[in-house]
Amino acid sequence: MNEAHESARLSQLDLNLFRVFDVVYRERNFTRAAEVLFLSQSAVSHALARLREQLDDPLFVRQGRGVAPTPLAERLAPGIQEALSLFQQAVARTRHFDPRRDAGQVILAMNDELEPSLLPRFVSRLRESAPQVRVASVRLDRASLERDLASGRLDLAVDVAQPTGAELRHTVLMRDTFCVVSARRRRLDIAAYLAARHVTVSSRRTGLALEDLGLSRLGYQREVAVRCQHPEAAYRIVADSDLLLTMPRRYAAALNAPLGNHLLPMPVALPPVELHLYWHRQVDGEPRSQWLRAELLAITEGLRAEASPERARRQGRGRPR
Repeated sequence: MNEAHESARLSQLDLNLFRVFDVVYRERNFTRAAEVLFLSQSAVSHALARLREQLDDPLFVRQGRGVAPTPLAERLAPGIQEALSLFQQAVARTRHFDPRRDAGQVILAMNDELEPSLLPRFVSRLRESAPQVRVASVRLDRASLERDLASGRLDLAVDVAQPTGAELRHTVLMRDTFCVVSARRRRLDIAAYLAARHVTVSSRRTGLALEDLGLSRLGYQREVAVRCQHPEAAYRIVADSDLLLTMPRRYAAALNAPLGNHLLPMPVALPPVELHLYWHRQVDGEPRSQWLRAELLAITEGLRAEASPERARRQGRGRPR
């Protein structure tokens, strides 16, 4: 095929087909791709059929319940993603970003225990500059995080520090130290802490919680009597028992206040919990994403003030026993 013929063939390509290709490549499933694109599954299949014909390659082949890219699709994907990202940035530069007009719906992924301390402040701050903004907080799924951020299914995610690929960007959002939640005020050294029985919170069925990993690295092991899925249940169990709960202080202060448990210092130094803010590389320079990240980072100063020693002393008083 000569160069002139190749150029003519490429000039006939519909750029919309590359957007379909990109989403199918990321989702590896026609049904999910159709949902992201707001198209019918038949429309997605038709678009890919046109691209297959023009590129003379199947591009995707059936694999289990989804599809897998062909070698040509693997080679094309990075360039297509880069081109789409540059196109989006070029369009964004042609109009001034106005949060009141352009914020739309914001979708943020985080774990349940983060919502009480983070989400209300985030919503309040966004509504100051974008009164009509719609905010959705959804459960974090680490297995699909990169795909969800790439497809626009998520705008941002907040999670503990995790290994990431080259496509994800992240920055430290906040750091927090552990404290011990107890129904009564007591003196806790490491011996008393290890002699007590404990409640732990984890969304997983098995495996060590974050605090247990830290303890094990120091050569300590505690007895976990109750394993909960939600922090609120753990706080209520502690309130009516002699069990202890180890949690990041900021979460504990936000959720525990109505119950009046005491927040005690951790008797052994564990590494702080470090939360990161995650977004996809393709929106790195996009004004809306930059605005959202700046708004979320701005509220961490207030959260940091809540974790000050004076605030901790006030939260530690709890109810009399």
